[in-house]
Amino acid sequence: MIHLVLGGARSGKSGFAEKIAKQYAKNGKQVVYIATAEQTDDEMMQRIQHHQQQRPNDWAIVEEAVEIVSVLQSYNDTHFVILLDCLTLWLNNLLYYKPDQVLPDYYNQLTETLISLKSDVILVANEVGLGIIPDNALSRQFVDEVGRLNQRLAQIAHHSVFMVAGLPMNLKGALND
Repeated sequence: MIHLVLGGARSGKSGFAEKIAKQYAKNGKQVVYIATAEQTDDEMMQRIQHHQQQRPNDWAIVEEAVEIVSVLQSYNDTHFVILLDCLTLWLNNLLYYKPDQVLPDYYNQLTETLISLKSDVILVANEVGLGIIPDNALSRQFVDEVGRLNQRLAQIAHHSVFMVAGLPMNLKGALND
């Protein structure tokens, strides 16, 4: 099953995704947490540390900023549930580290991999298109690409929620479908 958890900054996305992962763990699955954030400054380091403190010690942690498809493929087994947090940062990393690459190619690789996985997957992504239109081309590209990626993920997800003020608004499917 593919779960998609969307929301704004500090909306409760990660906490809700971790709650889903804990339910899978209670049913005997090994949780693999793929973290895409990088420590770019002190504030980001504090965010990362906060997330690290929230995770149970028995979860496997893989830190990967760009090559998440290969990590997903390495845990292609029904024994695992993969929590990938966060796809928005992954997209940011792609724009930074691989600016000349064709982003839809990465989206295709990701969606094809997700569809083929035997493991259950919980995806976390920001919804960034609810605010004003940014004043520069790179920021507008980022907002547009996040929207495109989220739409693709929502199409393949079995269950999708939008987090607002810590509350899940069900968009598609049900948690236990």
